[in-house]
This record gives sequence, structure tokens and C-alpha cells, in this order.
Amino acid sequence: MKSTNRSMRSLRAVEPREVMDIRQAAEFLGISTDSLYKYAAEATVPAFRLGNRWKFQRSRLLAWMEEQSRAAIASMKKPVARAR
Repeated sequence: MKSTNRSMRSLRAVEPREVMDIRQAAEFLGISTDSLYKYAAEATVPAFRLGNRWKFQRSRLLAWMEEQSRAAIASMKKPVARAR
């Protein structure tokens, strides 16, 4: 039974968390925690407060990144007006 508990704990350590704290979310996004605090306070990234701590849902961050990527690609495809 002990080996089963140990293997279950190691599985949990490997699978990504759905709800992340500021440190985990910053690592996931590849940015500093200071930047993420700022973006969360400005509502730039999807986040919510649980007590006095910021929390981030992995699925919402993935959807937000996809949306940001699509918007960036769309803005690159827009024709640039030429001066005459």
C-alpha cells in the first residue's frame, strides 16, 4: 500500500495544476512574478483573488495566450497604408 501512495504522489507532482499561484503561473508564462502581479492587477491576464492571493486557472491562461496569438497574427496581416 505504501508504494501505491508514493506512486500517486509522484503522479500528482508531474501533472500540471489547473489552479496555480503567482509563482507557478509566472513560470508557466515565462515571465517574472513582478510582471505577473502588475498584469493581474491591471486585468491584462485572466486571474482572480482568493483572499489576498492571486490565483490563475491554467485553462484560462492557455485560452488567453491563444487569443493573444491570434490577435497578433491578425494585426500582422493587415495591409499597411502607404504614403503617397
